[in-house]
Amino acid sequence: MQNRSLSRRTVLASATLAAAGATGAVGAAPAAAHGRDHRLRRIISGMSVKAKIGQLFVPYFHGTSATSPSRSDQDRNLAELGVRTVAELIAKYHLGGVIYFHGWTNNIRDPRQIADLSNGVQRASLALPTPIPSLISIDQEHGVNVRIGSGATQLPGAMALGAGHSLPDARTAGRISGTELAALGIHQNFAPVADVNVNPANPIINVRSFGADAREVSRMVAAQVTGYQQSGVIACAKHFPGHGDTAQDSHTGLPVITHTREEWDRVDAPPFRAAIAAGVDSIMTAHLQVPALDPSNEPATLSPAILQGVLRGELGFEGVIVTDALNMEGVRTKYGDDRVPVLALRAGADQLLFPPDIGVAYNGVLAAVRSGEITEDRLDESVLRILRIKDKAGLLSGSPYVSRTEVDRVVGARGHRAAAARIAERTTTLLVNEDAALPLSRGCRKLLVVGASPAFPTDDSRTTVPELAGAFDELGYRTTHLATGGEPDAAKIDEAVAAARGRDAVVVTTDNVGAAGVQRTLVSRLLATGVPVVHLAVRNPYDIAHLGDVPASLASYCWTEVELRAAARVIAGRVAPRGRLPVPVQRADDPAEVLFRAGHGLSYDA
Repeated sequence: MQNRSLSRRTVLASATLAAAGATGAVGAAPAAAHGRDHRLRRIISGMSVKAKIGQLFVPYFHGTSATSPSRSDQDRNLAELGVRTVAELIAKYHLGGVIYFHGWTNNIRDPRQIADLSNGVQRASLALPTPIPSLISIDQEHGVNVRIGSGATQLPGAMALGAGHSLPDARTAGRISGTELAALGIHQNFAPVADVNVNPANPIINVRSFGADAREVSRMVAAQVTGYQQSGVIACAKHFPGHGDTAQDSHTGLPVITHTREEWDRVDAPPFRAAIAAGVDSIMTAHLQVPALDPSNEPATLSPAILQGVLRGELGFEGVIVTDALNMEGVRTKYGDDRVPVLALRAGADQLLFPPDIGVAYNGVLAAVRSGEITEDRLDESVLRILRIKDKAGLLSGSPYVSRTEVDRVVGARGHRAAAARIAERTTTLLVNEDAALPLSRGCRKLLVVGASPAFPTDDSRTTVPELAGAFDELGYRTTHLATGGEPDAAKIDEAVAAARGRDAVVVTTDNVGAAGVQRTLVSRLLATGVPVVHLAVRNPYDIAHLGDVPASLASYCWTEVELRAAARVIAGRVAPRGRLPVPVQRADDPAEVLFRAGHGLSYDA
């Protein structure tokens, strides 16, 4: 770490901000809040227009280092961003924040590296003419949508927590995640998802939602907001005004929510109201049309009627409005990339997330300010809101740097992992258990684990079937495994059937079974062998509707290590299943008929 000896400029910058009165206080009294705003406005008054515009943007970048990424990452940055490093990007556009991703941007390798990267970002920010620390953001929802894998505590995702129906568990999960993010120098997490997943065909929200009941989702959202913000991390409820009832992905198109105003008030609005009541500091927009809220059919991200009229006016939200990623097709269908950020600001947004071309977006806003389309007073409103959450995250007082010592102490701590394991056990849901097929009998020692084997969200080298087999091995079983994939061909199915011979039981995993999917054929062929079959849906609890008469079926809601190990312990009878469906499961052949109601979940004595 290079935070032992801060530069004179850094010390002066920190002292200046501290003198400006940053307190980081939570729940400040009105007089204190007024005093804070007065001091923050003093900072704003010393900023140039370009610096103010820069505070609004939260772009991506490539590389694991702020100043010395690999040559290939430098080349990608140069091709896509016009600079070689994120330090140069911050300097060029006076950025107020950045967002980390794993994989394609190569930002994330391990906890110590992330902390070093965060410190490099802060050094670059404090070298600006107006030295204000960066607000570093991430999408660490857990479950199927997670960015930091190796070394950090993996926690059940939203629908799994919804199946646990435990507010303390949801709050604890948020607090653990937030505590680890803060130790890594990450201050804003784009979680929790506040969408109510009332459409089983939803391709983008699905198990990222806590469930299908607005009241239950509201309770869980409020609990997670509290947990995150108790840790000092800024939570972000998303995707306003609600992305739960669509069969289209806003990454690739512009969905339409056809709810009436009464339906929106009853189904979509409650979780956002709950988040606001819990003190959420930021809310993310959705790129979709909601005619009941805005008859002009502007995407919500660009709609003054939705952002100013509904979110600020009716719901009373005073925090930071964050756009969903501006590179998504849902917000680019009507306007060019230079106009989208301008229209988002005019609609009421504050943070402009992930523009497809930072130069085009930044210069588009700059041109709008120079032409008078966006006033400097309007810029100041958004910068003030952003500085408020930077202040609350502790960035405007003292040092913004983090230490490797704290990373080693906090991230992936034994207590955090143990808590995550206990929470996961309380979320695993037993849907079917004919003739007490589970737990496995004591004489059942030889297992075959077979089926769909999606890769871990942050580690392609680890996949579901071998990891689940390893979990059973640790419990004392003699396990063989065969990953057949999500679309097994006839030869692979024949291989699975042959592998089942001589086994005491087969555990078969499925991932998004469709009405005509060949995963159904795999399960039916395994059932025909006469070997006892246990089915585990490793993503959607809806899979069981397509599988016929399986003797035992469970849902884990995701396939990360913590959920797979919990499922193995439940199947083995080391713990009793306690999860209850947070969504209804309709019959595949008659969606009007419910196969399993929300709240369904079986158990047995462990």
